[in-house]
Amino acid sequence: MTVTESDIVELDRIAVHEAVRMVGLAEESDWERDTPCAGWSLRRLVAHMTAQHLGFAAAARGAGHEAAHWREPEDMRDPAGAHRVAATAVLAAFAEPGAAEREFALPELGGSVPGGRAVSFHFVDYVVHAWDVAAALGARLELPDHVLDAALAVARRVPGDPARRGPGFAFAPALEVPAGSGPLEEALRLLGRVPQEWPVRG
Repeated sequence: MTVTESDIVELDRIAVHEAVRMVGLAEESDWERDTPCAGWSLRRLVAHMTAQHLGFAAAARGAGHEAAHWREPEDMRDPAGAHRVAATAVLAAFAEPGAAEREFALPELGGSVPGGRAVSFHFVDYVVHAWDVAAALGARLELPDHVLDAALAVARRVPGDPARRGPGFAFAPALEVPAGSGPLEEALRLLGRVPQEWPVRG
């Protein structure tokens, strides 16, 4: 599947909006739930998502090398509100003319990458994190087939080097993909998730 720079910005927008919807489903009693991100409560996961949105927004505008933009917010009393504001910021930054053609400084990767590639990283991250939130809540993720197909295409390109997978990194080690898996399940398993451990409720 070939994805252009303009395509990836739109795909990312769809994934981020679904992540915002998922986070918005959480009630006060849900924030300390476990998530597929080992050791992270839902509140901590959403703090991470919020920080990543703000960091990528800064990177799109040439300030990604500044560590302050990537720090998790200290005040997460309203996780959904903080996440929604950050999501709006990153979508606005990515929508600026030429954003996907710039170099993005991404400290977690140790340097800069072309904008289109950086947005693709953000895109697959938010398909996965939207699912992480849905899994914690027992909710069903709702993304169109073409978005899931694109996420799988990106997931297949994520390096599988064991030295860059596991605690402290974005993704867990890749898992075996059963025959007949759909695009979402395959993408999740390639990035270390086990969908069957997190059934949809109701």
